[in-house]
Amino acid sequence: MTTDSPTPFPVVEGRDPDDDRPRLECGVFGVFDTPEASAVTALGLHALQHRGQEACGIATFDGQRFYTERHSGLVGDAFTGQDLVQRMPGRSAIGHTRYSTAGGSVLRNIQPMFADLEIGGVAIGHNGNLTNFLTLREQLVQQGAIFQSTSDSEVILHLIARSRRGRFMDRFIDALTQIEGGYALVALTNKKLIGARDPLGIRPLVIGDLNGKPVLASETCALDMIGARFVRDVEHGEVVVFDADGVETLRPFPTARARPCVFEYVYFARPDSVVNGHSIYNVRKRMGQRLAEECAPIADIVVPVPDSGIPAALGFSQASGMPFEVGIIRNHYIGRTFIQPTQSVRELGVRMKHSPNRAAIEGKRVVLIDDSIVRGTTSRKIVRMVREAGAAEVHLRSASPQIMWPDFYGIDMPDREHLLAASKTMAEMTKFLEVDSLGFLSVDGLYWAMGEGPRDAQNPTFTDHYFTGDYPTRLLDREIAEGRNDTVDRQLSLLVSG
Repeated sequence: MTTDSPTPFPVVEGRDPDDDRPRLECGVFGVFDTPEASAVTALGLHALQHRGQEACGIATFDGQRFYTERHSGLVGDAFTGQDLVQRMPGRSAIGHTRYSTAGGSVLRNIQPMFADLEIGGVAIGHNGNLTNFLTLREQLVQQGAIFQSTSDSEVILHLIARSRRGRFMDRFIDALTQIEGGYALVALTNKKLIGARDPLGIRPLVIGDLNGKPVLASETCALDMIGARFVRDVEHGEVVVFDADGVETLRPFPTARARPCVFEYVYFARPDSVVNGHSIYNVRKRMGQRLAEECAPIADIVVPVPDSGIPAALGFSQASGMPFEVGIIRNHYIGRTFIQPTQSVRELGVRMKHSPNRAAIEGKRVVLIDDSIVRGTTSRKIVRMVREAGAAEVHLRSASPQIMWPDFYGIDMPDREHLLAASKTMAEMTKFLEVDSLGFLSVDGLYWAMGEGPRDAQNPTFTDHYFTGDYPTRLLDREIAEGRNDTVDRQLSLLVSG
Protein backbone atom coordinates (compact mmCIF):
# COMPACT_ATOMS: atom_id res chain seq x y z
CA MET A 1 0.00 0.00 0.00
CA THR A 2 1.18 3.53 -0.65
CA THR A 3 0.01 6.94 0.45
CA ASP A 4 0.66 9.59 -2.20
CA SER A 5 0.48 13.23 -1.14
CA PRO A 6 -0.42 15.73 -3.88
CA THR A 7 1.86 18.68 -4.40
CA PRO A 8 0.91 21.87 -2.51
CA PHE A 9 3.14 23.96 -4.79
CA PRO A 10 2.27 25.46 -8.17
CA VAL A 11 3.67 23.67 -11.21
CA VAL A 12 6.12 25.73 -13.22
CA GLU A 13 4.86 26.06 -16.79
CA GLY A 14 8.00 27.52 -18.37
CA ARG A 15 11.47 28.88 -17.97
CA ASP A 16 13.20 32.07 -18.89
CA PRO A 17 13.56 31.60 -22.66
CA ASP A 18 16.82 33.52 -22.64
CA ASP A 19 18.45 31.29 -20.01
CA ASP A 20 20.55 28.92 -22.11
CA ARG A 21 22.44 27.10 -19.36
CA PRO A 22 22.37 23.33 -19.94
CA ARG A 23 20.33 21.35 -17.44
CA LEU A 24 20.81 17.83 -16.17
CA GLU A 25 17.66 15.81 -15.72
CA CYS A 26 18.02 14.78 -12.08
CA GLY A 27 19.83 13.39 -9.06
CA VAL A 28 19.05 10.25 -7.08
CA PHE A 29 19.62 9.20 -3.48
CA GLY A 30 18.81 6.20 -1.29
CA VAL A 31 19.37 4.80 2.21
CA PHE A 32 18.71 1.37 3.72
CA ASP A 33 17.92 0.41 7.33
CA THR A 34 18.67 3.92 8.60
CA PRO A 35 16.76 5.74 11.36
CA GLU A 36 14.62 8.67 10.15
CA ALA A 37 15.32 7.67 6.54
CA SER A 38 13.03 10.34 5.05
CA ALA A 39 14.88 13.16 6.85
CA VAL A 40 18.27 11.76 5.85
CA THR A 41 17.07 11.49 2.25
CA ALA A 42 15.82 15.08 2.28
CA LEU A 43 19.30 16.20 3.39
CA GLY A 44 20.88 14.15 0.61
CA LEU A 45 18.57 15.74 -1.94
CA HIS A 46 19.53 19.20 -0.67
CA ALA A 47 23.11 18.42 -1.67
CA LEU A 48 21.90 17.29 -5.11
CA GLN A 49 19.62 20.27 -5.69
CA HIS A 50 21.92 21.60 -8.42
CA ARG A 51 21.06 18.55 -10.53
CA GLY A 52 17.38 19.45 -10.73
CA GLN A 53 15.28 22.29 -9.37
CA GLU A 54 11.83 21.79 -10.87
CA ALA A 55 10.56 18.92 -8.74
CA CYS A 56 11.50 16.43 -6.04
CA GLY A 57 10.15 13.35 -4.33
CA ILE A 58 10.78 10.77 -1.62
CA ALA A 59 9.51 7.20 -1.13
CA THR A 60 9.89 5.32 2.17
CA PHE A 61 9.05 1.86 3.51
CA ASP A 62 8.27 1.26 7.19
CA GLY A 63 8.13 -2.51 7.18
CA GLN A 64 4.47 -2.68 6.23
CA ARG A 65 3.65 0.02 3.71
CA PHE A 66 5.22 2.46 1.28
CA TYR A 67 4.80 6.22 1.56
CA THR A 68 5.50 8.64 -1.29
CA GLU A 69 5.50 12.40 -1.59
CA ARG A 70 6.13 14.20 -4.86
CA HIS A 71 6.24 17.96 -5.20
CA SER A 72 7.13 20.61 -7.73
CA GLY A 73 9.69 23.13 -6.54
CA LEU A 74 12.74 22.95 -4.30
CA VAL A 75 13.61 20.33 -1.72
CA GLY A 76 13.72 22.92 1.06
CA ASP A 77 10.17 24.00 0.30
CA ALA A 78 8.78 20.49 -0.07
CA PHE A 79 10.37 18.48 2.71
CA THR A 80 10.40 20.67 5.78
CA GLY A 81 8.73 20.64 9.16
CA GLN A 82 8.94 18.60 12.33
CA ASP A 83 6.39 16.12 10.99
CA LEU A 84 8.41 14.84 8.00
CA VAL A 85 9.47 11.64 9.75
CA GLN A 86 5.94 11.17 11.11
CA ARG A 87 4.26 11.51 7.75
CA MET A 88 6.98 9.50 5.98
CA PRO A 89 8.06 6.83 8.47
CA GLY A 90 10.46 4.01 7.76
CA ARG A 91 14.12 3.04 7.87
CA SER A 92 14.62 2.80 4.09
CA ALA A 93 14.01 5.47 1.47
CA ILE A 94 14.91 6.73 -1.97
CA GLY A 95 14.71 10.28 -3.26
CA HIS A 96 14.85 12.17 -6.52
CA THR A 97 15.27 15.75 -7.70
CA ARG A 98 14.71 16.60 -11.33
CA TYR A 99 14.46 18.80 -14.32
CA SER A 100 12.06 17.64 -16.98
CA THR A 101 13.58 16.35 -20.23
CA ALA A 102 11.48 13.29 -21.07
CA GLY A 103 7.96 14.34 -20.10
CA GLY A 104 6.87 17.65 -18.64
CA SER A 105 7.14 18.97 -15.10
CA VAL A 106 3.67 17.86 -14.00
CA LEU A 107 2.90 15.88 -10.86
CA ARG A 108 2.42 12.57 -12.64
CA ASN A 109 5.97 12.77 -14.06
CA ILE A 110 7.68 13.53 -10.74
CA GLN A 111 9.71 10.72 -9.21
CA PRO A 112 10.20 8.38 -7.42
CA MET A 113 7.51 6.42 -9.22
CA PHE A 114 5.75 3.66 -7.33
CA ALA A 115 3.88 0.55 -8.46
CA ASP A 116 2.14 -2.30 -6.65
CA LEU A 117 3.17 -5.43 -8.51
CA GLU A 118 2.15 -9.02 -7.92
CA ILE A 119 5.51 -9.60 -6.27
CA GLY A 120 5.16 -6.51 -4.05
CA GLY A 121 5.64 -2.78 -4.20
CA VAL A 122 8.58 -1.05 -5.86
CA ALA A 123 9.64 2.59 -6.09
CA ILE A 124 12.14 3.78 -8.72
CA GLY A 125 14.16 6.95 -9.24
CA HIS A 126 16.01 7.45 -12.50
CA ASN A 127 18.78 9.82 -13.58
CA GLY A 128 19.35 9.98 -17.33
CA ASN A 129 17.43 9.37 -20.53
CA LEU A 130 16.45 6.21 -22.37
CA THR A 131 17.18 6.51 -26.07
CA ASN A 132 14.62 3.82 -26.93
CA PHE A 133 11.92 5.12 -24.58
CA LEU A 134 9.36 6.00 -27.26
CA THR A 135 9.88 2.70 -29.03
CA LEU A 136 9.38 0.69 -25.85
CA ARG A 137 6.41 2.78 -24.78
CA GLU A 138 4.64 2.27 -28.10
CA GLN A 139 5.20 -1.48 -27.92
CA LEU A 140 3.93 -1.66 -24.35
CA VAL A 141 0.83 0.37 -25.15
CA GLN A 142 0.08 -1.94 -28.07
CA GLN A 143 0.29 -4.84 -25.63
CA GLY A 144 -2.28 -3.22 -23.34
CA ALA A 145 -0.14 -1.23 -20.90
CA ILE A 146 -1.78 1.86 -19.41
CA PHE A 147 0.65 4.70 -18.67
CA GLN A 148 0.02 7.29 -15.98
CA SER A 149 2.87 9.58 -17.05
CA THR A 150 4.95 10.67 -20.02
CA SER A 151 8.24 9.92 -18.24
CA ASP A 152 10.64 7.31 -19.55
CA SER A 153 11.09 6.04 -16.00
CA GLU A 154 7.60 4.51 -16.02
CA VAL A 155 8.65 2.24 -18.90
CA ILE A 156 11.04 0.49 -16.51
CA LEU A 157 8.21 -0.28 -14.08
CA HIS A 158 6.09 -1.72 -16.90
CA LEU A 159 8.97 -3.89 -18.10
CA ILE A 160 9.44 -5.25 -14.57
CA ALA A 161 5.71 -5.91 -14.22
CA ARG A 162 5.47 -7.74 -17.56
CA SER A 163 8.58 -9.86 -17.16
CA ARG A 164 7.95 -13.62 -17.05
CA ARG A 165 10.81 -14.18 -14.64
CA GLY A 166 10.07 -15.32 -11.08
CA ARG A 167 12.31 -13.46 -8.63
CA PHE A 168 12.16 -9.68 -8.43
CA MET A 169 15.86 -9.23 -9.21
CA ASP A 170 15.50 -11.42 -12.29
CA ARG A 171 12.62 -9.23 -13.43
CA PHE A 172 14.60 -6.07 -12.69
CA ILE A 173 17.56 -7.27 -14.73
CA ASP A 174 15.23 -8.44 -17.50
CA ALA A 175 13.96 -4.86 -17.71
CA LEU A 176 17.49 -3.40 -17.72
CA THR A 177 18.53 -5.57 -20.66
CA GLN A 178 15.78 -4.00 -22.77
CA ILE A 179 16.49 -0.31 -22.11
CA GLU A 180 19.16 1.75 -23.86
CA GLY A 181 20.82 5.07 -23.16
CA GLY A 182 22.44 6.62 -20.10
CA TYR A 183 21.02 5.98 -16.65
CA ALA A 184 21.65 5.60 -12.95
CA LEU A 185 18.77 3.97 -11.07
CA VAL A 186 17.83 3.59 -7.43
CA ALA A 187 14.98 1.25 -6.51
CA LEU A 188 13.31 0.34 -3.21
CA THR A 189 11.31 -2.81 -2.48
CA ASN A 190 9.99 -4.13 0.82
CA LYS A 191 13.31 -5.92 1.35
CA LYS A 192 15.96 -4.30 -0.84
CA LEU A 193 17.69 -1.09 -1.88
CA ILE A 194 19.01 -1.42 -5.44
CA GLY A 195 21.38 0.71 -7.49
CA ALA A 196 22.13 0.24 -11.19
CA ARG A 197 24.32 2.02 -13.70
CA ASP A 198 24.17 1.80 -17.50
CA PRO A 199 26.71 -0.43 -19.30
CA LEU A 200 28.95 2.54 -20.23
CA GLY A 201 28.62 4.37 -16.90
CA ILE A 202 27.39 7.53 -18.61
CA ARG A 203 25.51 8.76 -15.55
CA PRO A 204 27.24 8.64 -12.13
CA LEU A 205 26.26 6.71 -8.98
CA VAL A 206 28.25 6.19 -5.77
CA ILE A 207 28.02 3.98 -2.69
CA GLY A 208 28.45 5.37 0.81
CA ASP A 209 28.41 4.09 4.37
CA LEU A 210 26.43 5.82 7.12
CA ASN A 211 27.07 4.22 10.49
CA GLY A 212 27.46 0.83 8.86
CA LYS A 213 24.40 1.20 6.61
CA PRO A 214 24.49 1.64 2.80
CA VAL A 215 23.81 4.87 0.93
CA LEU A 216 23.41 5.45 -2.81
CA ALA A 217 23.81 8.91 -4.37
CA SER A 218 24.49 10.62 -7.67
CA GLU A 219 27.47 12.47 -6.19
CA THR A 220 29.80 12.28 -3.21
CA CYS A 221 28.70 15.75 -2.04
CA ALA A 222 25.44 14.12 -0.88
CA LEU A 223 27.45 11.71 1.26
CA ASP A 224 29.32 14.63 2.79
CA MET A 225 26.02 16.35 3.58
CA ILE A 226 24.83 13.48 5.80
CA GLY A 227 28.23 12.56 7.23
CA ALA A 228 28.54 9.30 5.30
CA ARG A 229 31.82 7.72 4.23
CA PHE A 230 32.51 7.25 0.53
CA VAL A 231 32.96 3.56 -0.28
CA ARG A 232 33.25 3.40 -4.07
CA ASP A 233 31.58 4.18 -7.37
CA VAL A 234 28.96 1.82 -8.69
CA GLU A 235 30.81 0.48 -11.71
CA HIS A 236 29.52 0.75 -15.25
CA GLY A 237 27.03 -2.00 -16.00
CA GLU A 238 26.85 -3.01 -12.32
CA VAL A 239 23.74 -3.70 -10.23
CA VAL A 240 24.21 -3.54 -6.44
CA VAL A 241 21.60 -5.01 -4.10
CA PHE A 242 21.46 -4.23 -0.37
CA ASP A 243 19.24 -6.23 1.99
CA ALA A 244 19.27 -7.71 5.50
CA ASP A 245 21.86 -10.28 4.39
CA GLY A 246 24.38 -7.70 3.15
CA VAL A 247 25.31 -6.63 -0.37
CA GLU A 248 25.23 -8.53 -3.65
CA THR A 249 26.85 -7.41 -6.89
CA LEU A 250 25.39 -8.43 -10.25
CA ARG A 251 26.88 -7.84 -13.70
CA PRO A 252 24.17 -8.63 -16.26
CA PHE A 253 25.75 -6.93 -19.27
CA PRO A 254 28.55 -7.94 -21.64
CA THR A 255 31.91 -6.45 -20.70
CA ALA A 256 32.42 -2.98 -22.16
CA ARG A 257 34.82 -0.11 -21.55
CA ALA A 258 33.42 2.69 -19.41
CA ARG A 259 32.63 6.01 -21.09
CA PRO A 260 31.37 8.38 -18.37
CA CYS A 261 29.81 11.71 -19.33
CA VAL A 262 32.58 14.30 -19.48
CA PHE A 263 30.04 17.12 -19.04
CA GLU A 264 29.74 16.07 -15.40
CA TYR A 265 33.27 17.43 -15.00
CA VAL A 266 32.69 20.51 -17.16
CA TYR A 267 29.51 21.74 -15.52
CA PHE A 268 27.03 19.49 -13.75
CA ALA A 269 28.73 17.98 -10.73
CA ARG A 270 29.36 20.14 -7.68
CA PRO A 271 33.01 21.24 -7.40
CA ASP A 272 33.36 19.49 -4.02
CA SER A 273 32.33 16.12 -5.50
CA VAL A 274 34.57 13.30 -6.64
CA VAL A 275 33.18 11.57 -9.75
CA ASN A 276 34.73 8.34 -11.06
CA GLY A 277 37.83 9.03 -9.00
CA HIS A 278 38.34 12.59 -10.26
CA SER A 279 38.05 15.69 -8.07
CA ILE A 280 35.70 18.01 -9.94
CA TYR A 281 37.43 21.08 -8.51
CA ASN A 282 40.89 19.94 -9.56
CA VAL A 283 39.75 18.93 -13.05
CA ARG A 284 38.14 22.33 -13.61
CA LYS A 285 41.26 24.13 -12.44
CA ARG A 286 43.30 22.07 -14.90
CA MET A 287 40.84 22.98 -17.65
CA GLY A 288 41.58 26.63 -16.93
CA GLN A 289 45.32 26.03 -16.85
CA ARG A 290 45.28 24.31 -20.23
CA LEU A 291 42.96 26.98 -21.65
CA ALA A 292 45.50 29.65 -20.69
CA GLU A 293 48.25 27.69 -22.42
CA GLU A 294 46.18 27.32 -25.58
CA CYS A 295 44.64 30.76 -26.04
CA ALA A 296 45.42 33.39 -23.40
CA PRO A 297 44.93 36.95 -24.73
CA ILE A 298 46.86 40.03 -23.66
CA ALA A 299 44.70 41.38 -20.84
CA ASP A 300 44.74 42.78 -17.31
CA ILE A 301 42.48 40.59 -15.19
CA VAL A 302 40.73 37.21 -15.19
CA VAL A 303 37.05 37.24 -14.20
CA PRO A 304 34.93 34.10 -13.77
CA VAL A 305 31.28 33.85 -14.74
CA PRO A 306 30.00 32.61 -11.37
CA ASP A 307 29.66 30.12 -9.99
CA SER A 308 30.64 27.33 -12.36
CA GLY A 309 33.45 29.31 -14.02
CA ILE A 310 35.37 29.99 -10.79
CA PRO A 311 37.70 26.94 -10.62
CA ALA A 312 38.66 27.26 -14.29
CA ALA A 313 39.30 30.99 -13.85
CA LEU A 314 41.58 30.26 -10.90
CA GLY A 315 43.56 27.80 -13.03
CA PHE A 316 43.67 30.27 -15.93
CA SER A 317 44.93 33.02 -13.62
CA GLN A 318 47.65 30.84 -12.12
CA ALA A 319 48.87 29.61 -15.52
CA SER A 320 48.75 33.01 -17.24
CA GLY A 321 49.99 35.18 -14.38
CA MET A 322 47.01 37.54 -14.77
CA PRO A 323 45.31 38.56 -11.50
CA PHE A 324 42.06 36.82 -10.58
CA GLU A 325 39.29 39.29 -9.75
CA VAL A 326 35.68 38.86 -8.63
CA GLY A 327 34.31 41.07 -11.37
CA ILE A 328 30.79 39.62 -11.40
CA ILE A 329 28.65 39.06 -8.32
CA ARG A 330 26.01 36.35 -8.45
CA ASN A 331 22.72 36.82 -6.61
CA HIS A 332 22.06 33.49 -4.87
CA TYR A 333 18.57 34.42 -3.71
CA ILE A 334 16.70 34.58 -6.99
CA GLY A 335 14.49 31.59 -7.75
CA ARG A 336 15.63 29.62 -10.76
CA THR A 337 12.02 29.47 -11.96
CA PHE A 338 11.52 33.25 -12.22
CA ILE A 339 9.99 34.05 -15.62
CA GLN A 340 10.15 37.64 -16.82
CA PRO A 341 6.91 38.60 -18.62
CA THR A 342 8.28 40.72 -21.46
CA GLN A 343 11.45 40.90 -23.55
CA SER A 344 12.31 44.35 -22.22
CA VAL A 345 12.10 43.16 -18.63
CA ARG A 346 14.09 40.03 -19.47
CA GLU A 347 16.86 42.22 -20.87
CA LEU A 348 17.05 43.96 -17.50
CA GLY A 349 16.71 40.68 -15.65
CA VAL A 350 20.29 39.57 -16.26
CA ARG A 351 21.23 41.72 -13.28
CA MET A 352 18.90 39.71 -11.08
CA LYS A 353 21.34 36.82 -11.41
CA HIS A 354 24.63 38.62 -12.12
CA SER A 355 25.81 42.11 -11.23
CA PRO A 356 29.08 43.75 -12.34
CA ASN A 357 31.68 44.75 -9.77
CA ARG A 358 32.61 48.06 -11.36
CA ALA A 359 35.51 48.70 -8.98
CA ALA A 360 37.26 45.56 -10.25
CA ILE A 361 36.65 45.84 -13.99
CA GLU A 362 36.39 49.53 -14.92
CA GLY A 363 39.12 50.48 -17.38
CA LYS A 364 40.52 46.95 -17.46
CA ARG A 365 41.06 44.46 -20.28
CA VAL A 366 38.94 41.58 -18.97
CA VAL A 367 39.20 37.87 -19.72
CA LEU A 368 35.81 36.31 -18.94
CA ILE A 369 36.02 32.58 -18.13
CA ASP A 370 32.86 30.48 -18.49
CA ASP A 371 32.45 26.72 -18.28
CA SER A 372 30.71 26.40 -21.67
CA ILE A 373 28.79 28.30 -24.34
CA VAL A 374 25.53 26.80 -25.61
CA ARG A 375 23.31 29.22 -27.52
CA GLY A 376 25.30 32.25 -26.49
CA THR A 377 22.35 34.36 -25.35
CA THR A 378 23.36 34.39 -21.69
CA SER A 379 27.02 34.99 -22.57
CA ARG A 380 26.15 37.99 -24.74
CA LYS A 381 24.12 39.54 -21.91
CA ILE A 382 27.03 39.15 -19.51
CA VAL A 383 29.49 40.63 -22.03
CA ARG A 384 27.24 43.67 -22.50
CA MET A 385 26.93 44.07 -18.74
CA VAL A 386 30.72 43.99 -18.28
CA ARG A 387 31.22 46.55 -21.06
CA GLU A 388 28.59 48.84 -19.56
CA ALA A 389 30.49 48.67 -16.27
CA GLY A 390 33.51 50.21 -17.98
CA ALA A 391 35.67 47.33 -19.21
CA ALA A 392 38.15 48.52 -21.85
CA GLU A 393 38.12 45.13 -23.63
CA VAL A 394 36.25 41.87 -23.12
CA HIS A 395 37.82 38.55 -24.15
CA LEU A 396 35.63 35.48 -23.66
CA ARG A 397 37.12 32.04 -23.04
CA SER A 398 35.23 28.76 -22.66
CA ALA A 399 36.79 26.12 -20.40
CA SER A 400 35.27 23.41 -22.59
CA PRO A 401 35.34 22.76 -26.35
CA GLN A 402 32.74 24.05 -28.77
CA ILE A 403 29.35 22.39 -28.20
CA MET A 404 28.40 21.16 -31.66
CA TRP A 405 25.90 18.35 -31.06
CA PRO A 406 22.83 17.86 -28.80
CA ASP A 407 22.59 15.31 -26.00
CA PHE A 408 20.15 12.41 -25.62
CA TYR A 409 21.33 10.92 -22.32
CA GLY A 410 19.74 13.25 -19.79
CA ILE A 411 21.14 16.73 -20.57
CA ASP A 412 18.57 19.28 -21.68
CA MET A 413 20.30 20.97 -24.64
CA PRO A 414 18.86 22.73 -27.70
CA ASP A 415 18.66 21.03 -31.09
CA ARG A 416 21.78 21.32 -33.21
CA GLU A 417 20.55 24.27 -35.27
CA HIS A 418 20.28 26.32 -32.06
CA LEU A 419 23.79 25.55 -30.80
CA LEU A 420 25.97 28.59 -31.43
CA ALA A 421 29.12 26.72 -32.45
CA ALA A 422 27.21 24.41 -34.78
CA SER A 423 25.71 27.26 -36.79
CA LYS A 424 28.44 29.93 -36.84
CA THR A 425 32.12 30.26 -37.64
CA MET A 426 34.55 31.54 -35.02
CA ALA A 427 34.42 35.02 -36.56
CA GLU A 428 30.61 34.95 -36.59
CA MET A 429 30.49 33.80 -32.96
CA THR A 430 32.90 36.56 -31.96
CA LYS A 431 30.67 39.14 -33.60
CA PHE A 432 27.47 37.67 -32.15
CA LEU A 433 28.89 37.62 -28.62
CA GLU A 434 30.21 41.18 -29.03
CA VAL A 435 33.66 40.31 -27.67
CA ASP A 436 37.13 41.43 -28.68
CA SER A 437 38.27 37.81 -28.94
CA LEU A 438 36.91 34.33 -28.34
CA GLY A 439 38.56 31.03 -27.48
CA PHE A 440 37.64 27.46 -26.52
CA LEU A 441 39.50 24.66 -24.80
CA SER A 442 40.48 21.96 -27.28
CA VAL A 443 39.12 18.41 -27.01
CA ASP A 444 42.64 17.12 -26.39
CA GLY A 445 43.06 19.83 -23.76
CA LEU A 446 39.93 18.60 -22.01
CA TYR A 447 41.30 15.05 -22.02
CA TRP A 448 44.59 16.38 -20.62
CA ALA A 449 42.68 18.02 -17.76
CA MET A 450 41.16 14.61 -17.02
CA GLY A 451 44.64 13.11 -16.76
CA GLU A 452 44.43 11.43 -20.16
CA GLY A 453 46.50 11.59 -23.32
CA PRO A 454 45.08 12.97 -26.59
CA ARG A 455 41.63 11.67 -27.47
CA ASP A 456 41.70 8.30 -29.22
CA ALA A 457 38.99 8.53 -31.88
CA GLN A 458 38.82 4.73 -32.11
CA ASN A 459 38.50 4.17 -28.38
CA PRO A 460 37.55 7.38 -26.52
CA THR A 461 37.64 7.39 -22.73
CA PHE A 462 34.56 9.55 -22.21
CA THR A 463 31.10 10.21 -23.55
CA ASP A 464 31.88 13.47 -25.40
CA HIS A 465 29.47 13.58 -28.37
CA TYR A 466 28.42 17.19 -27.66
CA PHE A 467 31.95 18.16 -28.77
CA THR A 468 32.73 15.41 -31.29
CA GLY A 469 29.45 13.99 -32.64
CA ASP A 470 30.60 10.53 -31.51
CA TYR A 471 27.53 9.11 -29.74
CA PRO A 472 28.39 6.08 -27.56
CA THR A 473 25.14 4.17 -28.22
CA ARG A 474 22.62 3.93 -31.00
CA LEU A 475 19.77 6.47 -30.80
CA LEU A 476 16.87 4.24 -31.78
CA ASP A 477 14.01 6.68 -31.20
CA ARG A 478 15.84 9.36 -33.18
CA GLU A 479 16.76 6.94 -35.96
CA ILE A 480 13.14 5.91 -36.32
CA ALA A 481 11.97 9.53 -36.31
CA GLU A 482 14.45 10.38 -39.04
CA GLY A 483 13.73 7.23 -41.06
CA ARG A 484 17.37 6.17 -41.10
CA ASN A 485 17.09 2.63 -39.83
CA ASP A 486 16.31 -0.03 -42.45
CA THR A 487 15.90 -2.78 -39.85
CA VAL A 488 13.52 -1.00 -37.51
CA ASP A 489 10.64 -3.48 -37.87
CA ARG A 490 12.85 -6.43 -36.96
CA GLN A 491 14.40 -4.58 -34.01
CA LEU A 492 11.06 -3.39 -32.67
CA SER A 493 9.73 -6.94 -32.67
CA LEU A 494 12.60 -7.99 -30.41
CA LEU A 495 12.73 -5.05 -27.98
CA VAL A 496 10.18 -6.23 -25.44
CA SER A 497 10.39 -9.97 -26.03
CA GLY A 498 11.70 -12.42 -23.41
